[in-house]
Amino acid sequence: MTRTFASLLFLMLLPALLGQGPGFGQGFGRRPIRMDPYGGGPLGGGEIVVDPAIKTAREVATRTGLEMPVWTNPPAFTKDVFTFCRVRYDKRPNGPWIPRTGGWSTDLPDSDINLSFRLQQMTSMRTDTDGRIIRLTDPELVNYPYLSASAPGALYLTDAEAASLRKHLLNGGFFLLDDFWGEDEWAVCEEMFKKVFPERHFFELPLSHPLYHGVFEIKAKYQCANVRRGIASEHGGETWEKPDAKEVHHRGIEDDHGRLMVLTLHNTDTGDGWEREGESDYYFHNFSEKIAYPLGVNIIYYVMTH
Repeated sequence: MTRTFASLLFLMLLPALLGQGPGFGQGFGRRPIRMDPYGGGPLGGGEIVVDPAIKTAREVATRTGLEMPVWTNPPAFTKDVFTFCRVRYDKRPNGPWIPRTGGWSTDLPDSDINLSFRLQQMTSMRTDTDGRIIRLTDPELVNYPYLSASAPGALYLTDAEAASLRKHLLNGGFFLLDDFWGEDEWAVCEEMFKKVFPERHFFELPLSHPLYHGVFEIKAKYQCANVRRGIASEHGGETWEKPDAKEVHHRGIEDDHGRLMVLTLHNTDTGDGWEREGESDYYFHNFSEKIAYPLGVNIIYYVMTH
């Protein structure tokens, strides 16, 4: 093969090698895009496929390989408990999607169960042993004042979901959103909440807010790394996931009476601190014990008493 012909052949193949040629839609050396078979969109980091028939976190198999805690409540109080309620959402139809962004099932089920167990350990609250998974348009939403969502950098709300969420929050509900990184993911979250509350704006929660001075005294907005980065940080590794995600933000939306309805934990992965607590002694003591659990317990204690 002559050098000229070899060069020509390389140029002909270059688009395919870069993922631009016919039959190479995913690109040479790239991971194929996994799609949710139930219509939820592409599966990103930390996501799993969950059958829509599943209604509780307890029904989902653990991903940590560790046994999830089990506890019981007196039969008379089975309904009189705090329930960690995770919102199931779909991603934006037909994109565009931010690469490697997680989704609603990120950190499920261990984070939901572990936090519920620790909450019962550390406070006088009794907690639901199973948790709940719910759509925002489910008629049962009214039974769950506390809602949580993972990876809101991928959040998409239909008009019906936005209207249902607005009604729920104005009627006394609360929504926590965690584990999203960088300005692009923040823009997605902010855009979706403009559908819910066009007239309201996010504000940065000051450390003087009573949420930080409840069960635990929290003096800074610490960054909870994911378990892989957290373990590596013992030897000087970074705890952030994107170059523009070094600073942690806790931003909220209040109602007309100053009640906190929405809280976003941006540039931090609090859910991993709950989910992955048993995988590393260093990670547990420096991220789960010092950051994730104190913040999670304080948030729930505050919103359930206000």
